[in-house]
Amino acid sequence: MQNALLRELEARGFLNQASNMDGLNDALNAGQVVAYWGTDPTGDSLHVGHLASLMLMRWFQKYGNKPITLVGGATGRIGDPSGRDKGRPMLTDEQIEHNCAGLRKSISKFIRFGDGATDAIMVDNNDWMKNYSHMEFLREYGTDFTVPRMLSMESVRRRLENGMTFLEFNYMTFQAVDFLTLYKKYNCTLQFCGADQWGNSIMGVELIRKKLGKEAFVLSTALITDSRGEKIGKSAGNAVWVNEDKTSPYEYYQYFRNTPDDLVEKFLKIFTEIPLDEIARLSALQGAELNEAKKILAFAATEIAHGHDAAVAAQETADSLFGGARDAENMPSVEIEMPSDMGVLDFLVMAKLFPSKSEARRMIEQGGVQIDGNKVADWKINVSPADEFVVQKGKKTFLRVVVKK
Repeated sequence: MQNALLRELEARGFLNQASNMDGLNDALNAGQVVAYWGTDPTGDSLHVGHLASLMLMRWFQKYGNKPITLVGGATGRIGDPSGRDKGRPMLTDEQIEHNCAGLRKSISKFIRFGDGATDAIMVDNNDWMKNYSHMEFLREYGTDFTVPRMLSMESVRRRLENGMTFLEFNYMTFQAVDFLTLYKKYNCTLQFCGADQWGNSIMGVELIRKKLGKEAFVLSTALITDSRGEKIGKSAGNAVWVNEDKTSPYEYYQYFRNTPDDLVEKFLKIFTEIPLDEIARLSALQGAELNEAKKILAFAATEIAHGHDAAVAAQETADSLFGGARDAENMPSVEIEMPSDMGVLDFLVMAKLFPSKSEARRMIEQGGVQIDGNKVADWKINVSPADEFVVQKGKKTFLRVVVKK
């Protein structure tokens, strides 16, 4: 009999690849399973691209299982080569500590932590990796990994063409030891991962089999892509962050409100807990009615990440802005210094609405910039100081610009 959790995950489109689906199904039917999902502290917040794995963990917990979330304080010092054409920048200990704290904040929005039987725990792989010397690690695990097997992994093959370092080559051995350590300490038999982590995760399954003679499992989710088919991530410059100090609840709401029509059903299934029969009804809507489904999607996703009150405020702000009221109270805002008149291009870049003056100029020439409801027709004009401004970029981006006193 297919396990109820697996039926839910399959119906919602979470399942991409499994190391042994029949074995995992039997394990879930037999009782509680402990599983882990990990991320390296390359930034101080999760983003939407992480959330397929994290929402999968949320469902895993709801069905009575125990999640472990791992923050890679050790692997973050190496840099994961998966899905990349060049090495990651090296982080300082201070950056890693700061980023780990931010990631804990992000994860806690989606997973319930505590001391109960199904409550999640959070671990840092630096807690065990720091105890190994290089010689000790090689003697303990060096014969468990063969070079041909490691070279067969897609993440390695791709990086070899661009000069993969010995440091990066060791990454998958670290991740495999993480799985082995969690198996021995917590009886963790399952790892969740994104599709790009499949090779690294499988190495853990193989290591557990070699060291302990036991079977463990890996379940991967498909990567979340944007409307252009590009992976959502901070490296690609299209990240929508979970922590509100990086992406406001309103901006988070608007990201889902602006979901392309052909992705509404997929996003409802992955990013919300709305029942599947209701999702089927919403996805069948056409034309203007589909906008109501997008509003429901945006509210439900924002409520999970930021809470009910923040979702209500974001919805009210969006209704106000797009209803013509232009209420700035809950609008995303930024503070700038403006002691005197400023060229409009400098003003827009300082407000971080555009990354460069050339892009701001292009949008002005296309008629896509308004300040306090007035279209900016000439990119050469100056903006005079005021207490605050409401700036609109395109049809859907609004920003309250507050001038520091």
